[in-house]
Amino acid sequence: MLIKKFEAETETLAMLKVKEELGKEAIIMNIKTINPRGVYRLFKKPVVEVTAAIDELLKPKPVEEKPLTNVAFNKNYMEATIRGDILQDLTENIGSPKEQEASAIEEKLDQLQTLLVNQMEQNEKLVKEMQEEKKDIFDIPCVKLIYDQLIENDVTPENARVILKEVENRIETDSSVDNVLSHIYQKIVLKLGQPKAVALEEGKTKFVFFIGPTGVGKTTTIAKIASSMKLQTNAKVALVTLDTYRIAAVEQLKTYANILSVPLKVVYSNQELLGLKEEFEEYDVVLIDTAGRSHKNVDQVADIKEMLEITSEDLREIYLVLSATTKYKDLLQIIETYKKLAGFQLIFTKLDETLCWGNILNVRMLTQAPLSYMTFGQNVPDDIGKMDAQKIAKQLLGGSE
Repeated sequence: MLIKKFEAETETLAMLKVKEELGKEAIIMNIKTINPRGVYRLFKKPVVEVTAAIDELLKPKPVEEKPLTNVAFNKNYMEATIRGDILQDLTENIGSPKEQEASAIEEKLDQLQTLLVNQMEQNEKLVKEMQEEKKDIFDIPCVKLIYDQLIENDVTPENARVILKEVENRIETDSSVDNVLSHIYQKIVLKLGQPKAVALEEGKTKFVFFIGPTGVGKTTTIAKIASSMKLQTNAKVALVTLDTYRIAAVEQLKTYANILSVPLKVVYSNQELLGLKEEFEEYDVVLIDTAGRSHKNVDQVADIKEMLEITSEDLREIYLVLSATTKYKDLLQIIETYKKLAGFQLIFTKLDETLCWGNILNVRMLTQAPLSYMTFGQNVPDDIGKMDAQKIAKQLLGGSE
């Protein structure tokens, strides 16, 4: 048993010393006021003496000073530090002039105690915020598997992470696989958006241009769209081709025009486009096939821009046709070139030739251009449809098409 006496100007200060040195487990054995004797009573004030005892096994260990870390904050260290400041402040006040009475000291103690409480609350809030910031969706067991599935389907790591981070706050650590898949599936569907098909307007002839690199299937895609519009909506459709570089392309479109009983006009220069509005003013839509251009050829891309600007913006729609089999690295270069042109919708072809549909999501997230049609074979008019966001999301997550 350790027994010790503590003296201070007031009982409050003496008790504070007891708690500081012996801790809250200390037992108060005696409290008394000691008045100075002899001539000292003229110069000294009475002091309070507190006798306290504690089992040495219960005596608190000295506070170890530790640096404040991001997450683990030592509250005892904070309290001890602030208490030390309080004691130092009070010690300085003990020897102050007479006008600094006990009431002023008590008020100071209350203020500092309030400061201590506020600082501790602020620190607890900070620690909580830092812990929340450290939360990582990859801590959820099944998320890494879903992430790997997206990467396997050619979704870029950056886009996969964006999608997972955007659903992070809606998923708990103990969420089931079905729950996690549901949230990610919904996010992908939202990212893909609603498809935008060729829109007809009563009383207007709509001129629809199909642009894109060579070999992506523009001509076949135009034939499919023309067939669908004629059969399903009974629209008056006309075909125009500017692809005079390839005789086979012209002959192919002539064959489709004859089958569909629609007119076909072959245009050899941009100037001839000026007369199309008057020539086809009785038609609902004119589908225009352009020559495949290399995205690396600046002059050819400039020709496309000039061609598009001949038709007024309110009468035209532009569809960039891309192949789902093209590598994303090459798609980036194509997009970089064509994004300098007027706004466009996206068509993806050859989905039947690949199991990895990630580039549809990649290009959509990169350009924010609306998705439109998807083709999945050579049969006209069957192998085409509007982009199906739900079907694509299931495919990306490893489900059935």
